[in-house]
Amino acid sequence: MREILHIQGGQCGNQIGAKFWEVVCAEHGIDSTGRYGGDSELQLERVNVYYNEASCGRFVPRAVLMDLEPGTMDSLRSGPYGQIFRPDNFVFGQSGAGNNWAKGHYTEGAELIDSVLDVVRKEAENCDCLQGFQVCHSLGGGTGSGMGTLLISKIREEYPDRMMLTFSVFPSPKVSDTVVEPYNATLSVHQLVENADECMVLDNEALYDICFRTLKLTTPSCKYVYASVSSAIFVDKCFCSREHWPNLKVDIPESRLKL
Repeated sequence: MREILHIQGGQCGNQIGAKFWEVVCAEHGIDSTGRYGGDSELQLERVNVYYNEASCGRFVPRAVLMDLEPGTMDSLRSGPYGQIFRPDNFVFGQSGAGNNWAKGHYTEGAELIDSVLDVVRKEAENCDCLQGFQVCHSLGGGTGSGMGTLLISKIREEYPDRMMLTFSVFPSPKVSDTVVEPYNATLSVHQLVENADECMVLDNEALYDICFRTLKLTTPSCKYVYASVSSAIFVDKCFCSREHWPNLKVDIPESRLKL
């Protein structure tokens, strides 16, 4: 099986990742404890792409969760699917990046990067035939942009023949008042051009526009925005309805060729 290792970093990346795993679990018929409870065996057809089946029969996501502050990790662990992840795969610091790209890339992030890489290696070793990595992060904050791009460059050095796909949320001045977000995004784009094979651009302003115009929400909260992103990732990964599971293909190189 051609496995995909999912990495989510920063507050935005982790919250989008949490919604993404809720969608994937629902499609595969996996409950919040990692047990299969679906209604069709076809749901388990390609479950090993995103999950590692433990000896006890539980399905554990092939996921690495990182942040430079513990708050997001705590909220994920206490969430509806927090217990499905492997506890050792939560890697976090205590200081935060303070929306500073340099802190995430050169100082605080650089101090934590080896711990994240250790988890990435362990997950990669558990794969029979790893096809690549997918990284979920934002380019406006300090962790997702600075440390996220640092991790991408390190993975590229260590796994040069594996595909690298990113889902990058670009900032917008209309939905944020943080003045350094454009600088963080500009510094990150160069890194993505150098080290990513595919970069799916997710425009923050367009996401809110979907909530306003399509979902008809007057004051959209973050959960609706993150749900929209997770749905976009899900569709991009070539998932389809249960009736078509035999034709399911989750292949990063193929999606790159199609683009």
